[in-house]
Amino acid sequence: MFKIKASTIIAHCIAWLIFISLPLLFLSNRPEGIDFSHVLFSLNYLVFICTYSAVFYLNYYVLVPDFYLKNKFLIYFGILLALLLIIGYAKPFDNLLATGSGQLSRTMPSRPPDFSQKEPGPPRDFSNSPPPDNINNNPPMRPRHIDAISIFLFIMVAGVSAAVSISDRWRQIEKRATIAEAEKTSAELSFLKAQINPHFLFNTLNNIYSLAVTKNENTADCIMKLSNIMRYVTDDVSEDFVPLQSEINCINDYIGLQKLRLGDKVNIDLQINGETEGKRIAPLLLMTFVENIFKYGISKREPSDIIIKITADTMSINFFSKNKIFPTPATEQRTGVGITNATKRLEYQYPKKHLLNINTDNGFYTVQLTLQV
Repeated sequence: MFKIKASTIIAHCIAWLIFISLPLLFLSNRPEGIDFSHVLFSLNYLVFICTYSAVFYLNYYVLVPDFYLKNKFLIYFGILLALLLIIGYAKPFDNLLATGSGQLSRTMPSRPPDFSQKEPGPPRDFSNSPPPDNINNNPPMRPRHIDAISIFLFIMVAGVSAAVSISDRWRQIEKRATIAEAEKTSAELSFLKAQINPHFLFNTLNNIYSLAVTKNENTADCIMKLSNIMRYVTDDVSEDFVPLQSEINCINDYIGLQKLRLGDKVNIDLQINGETEGKRIAPLLLMTFVENIFKYGISKREPSDIIIKITADTMSINFFSKNKIFPTPATEQRTGVGITNATKRLEYQYPKKHLLNINTDNGFYTVQLTLQV
């Protein structure tokens, strides 16, 4: 259903009142008197209004969005030409004028004949005169009158409806872009608050400190992983789309730090398949689902098995994850803000180009995401 604002309805009503008053203003300037009530309630006036209103809304709701904006210019202008020929043949404006003229001819008295004659002259002899050329011949054909006003009104109505339709849809596109940008910002801030927060950062730094004290050879590598994550979430996510490999690198670094924190209690099966080079993806989109796994899919008491698969082919990017569902403590609220933001971003950045399936059967939480690229 169309959501139409009251201001839009009022603007359309005012515009149409002005338009349908134009013929009456034209008739009022004629030197003869016109019975406007006869014109207003005539069939020709109703046909005149319906014809141009149909042209306006057909062009506004159907022709412009379905053909012009989809670059089907040949079909679009072909339909307009056909409508123009129909208007030119129907002559709605001439018929409206004929209504007023016909009513006027019935009310005005006819001109009395002139019976004055000249003095009769001598009779003429036509016996030897050649017959006129037009006797027994068809009268010459009159050229068909062109209703220029009807054609002009058609061009004006079609042009105005096209301009209004394009303008409205341009504003809708700008509005959607603004909303998408706001949702993207919200998703980025949500990730920063939910993942790169003091709790995560302090735990990681404490683990790195322990490695440094014991002079573990992995200390420098862990510092580099944390630095890469911080750089990615603060700098690279400013772009609408980033290389898929950058997203995968962030996931690898994140999982590496999580292994450092969780130790052997978590078994992570990460698989990267296909050609990832040259592919681009919305930043932090896959990372949101990975972050959700480590937030809700691990247990402090039981071993946890996590499966993450990322596959890239010629036309799509596929993401799959599976983790066990553990009971959530009553004190911990599972809000799922990250998944909600990811779903909204998919709707804005991949409209009709994504398939997301989240399943919680058999005690496992599975995510299957397909993106067309």
